Amino acid sequence: MKERDLILMKSLIESYVKQGTPIGSNALLKSSHLSVSPATVRNVMADLERQGLVLSPHTSAGRIPTTRGLRIFVDQIIQVRSLRSNVVAQVKKNLDPRQETRALLGNASNLLSDMTKMASLVQIPCTPVNRLQHIDFVPLSDKRLLVVMVLENDEIQNRVIPVDRDYQRDELAQMANYLNKQLVGKDIHNARQELLGQMLREKQKLDVLLQNAIDFAEKGFEQSENLAAQSSDSFHLSGQTNLVSMASHGQLDNIDQIFGAFKQKQQIMSLLDRSLAAKGVKIFIGEESGSKGLSGCSIVTAPYKQKGEPVGVLAVVGPTRMQYDKVIPIVDVTAKMLSSALDYKTG
Repeated sequence: MKERDLILMKSLIESYVKQGTPIGSNALLKSSHLSVSPATVRNVMADLERQGLVLSPHTSAGRIPTTRGLRIFVDQIIQVRSLRSNVVAQVKKNLDPRQETRALLGNASNLLSDMTKMASLVQIPCTPVNRLQHIDFVPLSDKRLLVVMVLENDEIQNRVIPVDRDYQRDELAQMANYLNKQLVGKDIHNARQELLGQMLREKQKLDVLLQNAIDFAEKGFEQSENLAAQSSDSFHLSGQTNLVSMASHGQLDNIDQIFGAFKQKQQIMSLLDRSLAAKGVKIFIGEESGSKGLSGCSIVTAPYKQKGEPVGVLAVVGPTRMQYDKVIPIVDVTAKMLSSALDYKTG
């Protein structure tokens, strides 16, 4: 495209993002500050329409960008703004690494929604390999037991399990000592498999107390693995009311389909998986998402990492006429800050 055409495209899209209505040639000439005639602008617009970059939704001369036009704008024309230092500081403050991991991910989602005034989500990653540092049992009332597992990243997982009777603290200490000798340094999955194998091989050799110790620990590990399995296809979602507000003001269509995609999850997770290997921010405009439910919106995504490896994706969901120059740096910085917080947690 000629520089003149790019300038007119930029002016048209920026005006459309602000107004949400078709932009006429006279208004476009004024906003572009080009020294050309109105006839030239009309000719350029007609040419861009033939290329499928703009369209006239009504019989009027006003035009709006197509998905292809928005893609050229995002890839070639847009000038992404740097975030102000106070905004970066706000992101860093809200992503305090001293929080538990799930709380940290939830805060990242809430923060994205608050800053962009759109919907946002943060994928909950599959639980990484976590080696056991220590296991302990704490007696509770009503024949219940608290299984406490301390992992290598100082994360503490607590699981409440039912037991056959009330146990004394010295019995529980003996159980925990036995398990710590057997399992410290092993990841939870392997520890669970080893316990199951040990119960089958050595059940007759172990006294009842140690058999119970293995049984209690196995139940704690089972709950941990079930939670990890549920997390692998889940995400924190925030700011749905922002989309409702946009829909009521005519900024967003097909709100029911978008919420349906949130509820079903498969469409969202498929899109997030496509973004996981991206080197930075990735943008899906309209039907580029490959999802019918999400074809009426744009989604800006970025992977976040732990120890240099991508473990999840965060995203902002909004109308196709979003202010990409503002949203892109917010998503980018939040992903980087979240990665830094996770690295801090794991040392």
